[in-house]
Amino acid sequence: MYGGEKMRLKAGLLGIGKIARDQHIPALNANPRYELVACASRNTTVTGVPSFPDLETMLAAMPDLNCVSICTPPQAHFEAALTSLRAGKHVMLEKPPAATTRQIALLADEAARRNLTLFQTWHSRFADGVDAAREWLRTRKLVSGKITWKEDVHHWHPGQKWIWEPGGFGVFDPGINALSLLTAILPRDVCVESAVLEFPENQQSPIASTLRMRTDDGVQIGAEFDFRQKGEQSWDIELKTTTGTLKLSKGGAVLAIDGKELSSEEGLAGEYPRLYQRFAELVDSGASDVDWRPFQLVADAFLIGERRIVAPHTI
Repeated sequence: MYGGEKMRLKAGLLGIGKIARDQHIPALNANPRYELVACASRNTTVTGVPSFPDLETMLAAMPDLNCVSICTPPQAHFEAALTSLRAGKHVMLEKPPAATTRQIALLADEAARRNLTLFQTWHSRFADGVDAAREWLRTRKLVSGKITWKEDVHHWHPGQKWIWEPGGFGVFDPGINALSLLTAILPRDVCVESAVLEFPENQQSPIASTLRMRTDDGVQIGAEFDFRQKGEQSWDIELKTTTGTLKLSKGGAVLAIDGKELSSEEGLAGEYPRLYQRFAELVDSGASDVDWRPFQLVADAFLIGERRIVAPHTI
């Protein structure tokens, strides 16, 4: 704090891909709490911002950095976050949080030992309809649920080989957004009972999956994830209760109760500014925010899921 004002956070951004350019950079530039002072990427730069080929070079050249926001593929998250924490920087992690559940647990421990903030983000939880959905469900009895999360991978991940590699999550890269919403709004815990994962014969990650989940009081929730959707994209969660039906659509941006919309569509344009506001609040209070329940559900689907080989997929 300086003169009663909160300290401005000097941020470094690691990984300058589509999500960084579309969401992270605009959100950082629009928030007066942040100053984007450095970027690190192997093969691209950001105009007007000092750019470095890797994290280590950025940290060495910019010792005054307060925080690092990590936007690389998940396979690289653990080493990057660990290096940043050990350099004394607060860390914000894009989802999925890491390549394994053990890695995110170790990062949480490291941040706690060093009294640093680790914000392991789920951007969909900051969509416009989420808080109202959670409150509506809090006093109601759930009867059943269905997730439909289908999109065109060629549109959202054009030419991105990492998503098909081991640890790249495949269709669970977007699918984990649905699970982050589900675990945020349900008043009960949920687990995976069975799963079917469809792997293209030439890829290492699934292109589609169906899950059967169950809450701890026995309510069944199904999920369908698919990367082969053409035309209209589907990011919907429908939950039936004894006193009405809730539907979150557009990835959580639109909430409807019994067919009547209660919130307006804002989408990613609203989620990322809220993410960075939350990160600043966590740093101010000396806290972390780490919830890997959605990650555990994905890991459990891989552990118990039936693997089916389907037609090859061209990136």
